[in-house]
Amino acid sequence: MDLEFGKSLDTSKKNSWRTSLLLAYQSLGVVYGDLSTSPLYVYKSTFAEDIQHSETNEEIFGVLSFVFWTLTLVPLFKYVFVVLRADDNGEGGTFALYSLICRHARVSLLPNRQVADEALSTYKLEHHPEKKSSSGVKLYLEKHKVLHTALLILVLLGTCMVIGDGVLTPAISVFSAVSGLELSMSKEHHQYAVIPITCFILVCLFALQHYGTHRVGFFFAPIVLTWLLCISSLGIYNIIYWNPHVYQALSPYYMFKFLKKTRKGGWMSLGGILLCITGSEAMFADLGHFSYSAIQTAFTFLVYPALILAYMGQAAYLSQHHHTSYQISFYVSVPESVRWPVLIIAILASVVGSQAIISGTFSIINQSQSLSCFPRVKVIHTSDKIHGQIYIPEINWVLMILCIAVTIGFRDTKHMGNASGLAVMTVMLVTTCLTSLVIILCWHKPPIVALFFLLFFGSIELLYFSASLTKFTEGAWLPILLALFLMTIMFVWHYATIKKYEFDLHNKVSLEWLLALGPSLGIARVPVPVPFVPPAERYLVGRVGPAAHRSYRCIVRYGYRDVHQDVDSFESELVSKLADFIHYDWHRSQHSSHSEEDVSHSNESTSECRLAVIGTVAFSGTPAYEIEESVQPASVSIGFSTVESVTDVIEMEPVHAVERRVRFAIDDDSESDVRTNMELQLREELQDLLAAQEAGTAFILGHSHVRAKQGSSVFKRLAINFGYNFLRRNCRGPDVALKVPPVSLLEVGMVYVV
Repeated sequence: MDLEFGKSLDTSKKNSWRTSLLLAYQSLGVVYGDLSTSPLYVYKSTFAEDIQHSETNEEIFGVLSFVFWTLTLVPLFKYVFVVLRADDNGEGGTFALYSLICRHARVSLLPNRQVADEALSTYKLEHHPEKKSSSGVKLYLEKHKVLHTALLILVLLGTCMVIGDGVLTPAISVFSAVSGLELSMSKEHHQYAVIPITCFILVCLFALQHYGTHRVGFFFAPIVLTWLLCISSLGIYNIIYWNPHVYQALSPYYMFKFLKKTRKGGWMSLGGILLCITGSEAMFADLGHFSYSAIQTAFTFLVYPALILAYMGQAAYLSQHHHTSYQISFYVSVPESVRWPVLIIAILASVVGSQAIISGTFSIINQSQSLSCFPRVKVIHTSDKIHGQIYIPEINWVLMILCIAVTIGFRDTKHMGNASGLAVMTVMLVTTCLTSLVIILCWHKPPIVALFFLLFFGSIELLYFSASLTKFTEGAWLPILLALFLMTIMFVWHYATIKKYEFDLHNKVSLEWLLALGPSLGIARVPVPVPFVPPAERYLVGRVGPAAHRSYRCIVRYGYRDVHQDVDSFESELVSKLADFIHYDWHRSQHSSHSEEDVSHSNESTSECRLAVIGTVAFSGTPAYEIEESVQPASVSIGFSTVESVTDVIEMEPVHAVERRVRFAIDDDSESDVRTNMELQLREELQDLLAAQEAGTAFILGHSHVRAKQGSSVFKRLAINFGYNFLRRNCRGPDVALKVPPVSLLEVGMVYVV
């Protein structure tokens, strides 16, 4: 027995390592495309204007030392060893950190948190709130509402900068790769060739987006792997051939020597050095597609060494070439015999890196939309098998136009690098601040640990950020302008959504017996602060009034990364869940009552104010409808007294069974088995549900108009009356977003005075 157990354990370990290595290989094409192409433009941007390459080599060695320690401290120490552990059920990114914080402290402004959600399997807490005393930081954050707003603005700022990076990264990556043509043609021809070729590649890249990443992604990883092997091989060659002692420049001493000599110019040149870590945020943002061990393995053992060798090789070459006929660039250190193959591989790698940031932009906009922070746009899921691969047509074409405009407008790596650098450092500063809160609120570490993390990494990033700000007039204004524009849109949309929600709460149906049922009736799709909601825990169903009314309340819960169903499958599944709830409700009443009077009382009072999680639960007894099912692990069904408070929790034993397709075929032969009045009532209710389904479904949606109430401030009137209503009129309506067929739609005009 022990030997067999040991063998099975060894086999599982081998399989886990194989899976991790496979995921590490696949992550190369998705995660590291942007980061791996940074050697194309780092030295060129650094030596563009502020400092000059001299005979003493103090500048080039100082820059190499800065690059080495920046790559070591930020991507390796900060992201790989700390930030990647702050995942939200395996998901990463700015919204994942915000979601994690909101589940551990009441700081969310979004109307999407219900106590019932805490029973979700994905709503995990590091420690049970009752077992861990609340920290002073948590109490302070929860007490001051202004800090809730500040936290949301911080998250939106990081999100907007990521979107801005989606404009800048494709432009600078492709332009830097194509600029290698300058060594193969005259300056006059090069001037008129690089821009059109770059624009053509960008147009092709964005035109292919609607096919989806999975159609062309199978060769992404080999391209990036080939590129990493290429730059590391070139680095080793240049080190051995030109300067084997270049490794001495890795000492921090050369950083101080560099700053002592260059002073203000050296500080300003940090805006180019920081480009060596562009794409580091992708390790965290794309965490959900892979795993912590896979991303850690790929970066630590392949990407990091390859980048260090590439930068050392370029420095070794430049240390022996002080008067090159061309500007300092990546391609001058490439031997002429292999320059064309390297150029082709570089262009392909830059396209892969651009693809990763474009896909990430689609994903983060979809998350923002799910959390009511972005106007509704059309989202197309390009893969039936791979979750999260989406395409947003409107955003795609806007990104393409902006990328081409940046390429034509800036026309050089210097201005593009300044813009990209500011966007990158802003995102990293936001991540550092949010991770510091996670350390205190979620990991329950002493505040001194979070403070050390914030001061250590924050000071490094602030140094680079300050250098980027000095380039405001030389390109850094662009991400700031884009961020202000996007933040205005997102904050106005979110603010109006919150006000509409508050208006609904204060203007519900006036009948007193309906007031206890909650803020809405009918069907409500609500995003919850988790990335995914398991299908078995998605539906909360309860009665509206007694059983004889045949009225139900249903809340359908979606995580911020869940794929919404189309109307046909949603309608069928909803009816199926209602049937399960009816059976569950009568089944519960039967076991909790001892007389017919108790049953009546239970159905007309208790059931009226309860919501039950209806998932894949098998009920004992003979079902009153035929089912087709495939056996698989089941879930738990729980009832809650209200959505606001959790009391009188009923938990059913997990059993095997369920993905169901329900056919409401009532078996007349089973009438002989019906011995009780309760079973007759159950069958009658199921028959009524069948008749209602056959009669058709009507969707009642509000066609709303929002206006600011009298006496509102000028800012509020501008935001609501003009900003929000303009966005509402020009974005997709809820009927289009939910794919409601026009024949089944009933729109009710509503005016919100907020």
